[in-house]
Amino acid sequence: MRTALSRTVLHEPPTVAAALKLMRDAGPLVPLAGCTDLYVQLQFGQRHDTAYLDLSGLAPWRRIRSVGDVLSIGALATWSDILRSRLVRRRLPMLAAAAREIGGPQIQNRGTIGGNVANASPAGDSLPVLAAAEAVVVLASADDERRVPFLSFYTGYRTSVMRPDELIAAIEVPPVAGAQWFRKVGTRAAQAISKVVMAAVRGHTPRIALGSVAPTVVRLPRTEAALAAGATLAEARQVMSAEIHPIDDFRSTAAYRLRVAGNLLESFWEATEPG
Repeated sequence: MRTALSRTVLHEPPTVAAALKLMRDAGPLVPLAGCTDLYVQLQFGQRHDTAYLDLSGLAPWRRIRSVGDVLSIGALATWSDILRSRLVRRRLPMLAAAAREIGGPQIQNRGTIGGNVANASPAGDSLPVLAAAEAVVVLASADDERRVPFLSFYTGYRTSVMRPDELIAAIEVPPVAGAQWFRKVGTRAAQAISKVVMAAVRGHTPRIALGSVAPTVVRLPRTEAALAAGATLAEARQVMSAEIHPIDDFRSTAAYRLRVAGNLLESFWEATEPG
């Protein structure tokens, strides 16, 4: 790896409380768990941190459970954990669909949902799911715990409201009413960064979220409102084209992303047509 590992310090806290105390008192620390992104960054010399915090031993944060009518997914739950969870498959099948396309078995066995959220990439496959599900991010520190609506979590490209002393403890998802849908478009079905990724719910009011078309994951309230009001798909595509602002980059072009997003909108609406 292109980094001076001899100068790094790795903290391995035995408990959640110990981890949070270290974040408060020994920072700045870089949290790590699955390391599926971190190791790549180290390999290419993109990180120069000297202190890391290994969260992988914190079993309480790996649980997936129901708390009343809320689905609680621990931040350290891996994609394999999510795929195996009957709760997730029953309550949030679009998240299971996303997990199935996040890398191969090796990545699915190591990568965590908390890492995907904290990484804050607009191409993160789980992010449109959580946006469409109107999830809540549970942030923990040594002094308190707070809940942030997912749609308020990101402040810009790879930035969020999370403080340096906080860790993501869990993702909470309220009941989702309506048909759920997920689709990722990339060079390959898995083991590729998405060019466009969409998650959507067809309920009383549609919910549509897109990744890779803006600096952060985005919901499309105007497109949702148009569909709810009975707009045709052609009309809804026009609204969407004014609501998203994709860019050209090394993976794709803005024009391609715009066209694909419109195609996905049509596929979602046709696939979830009642009856």
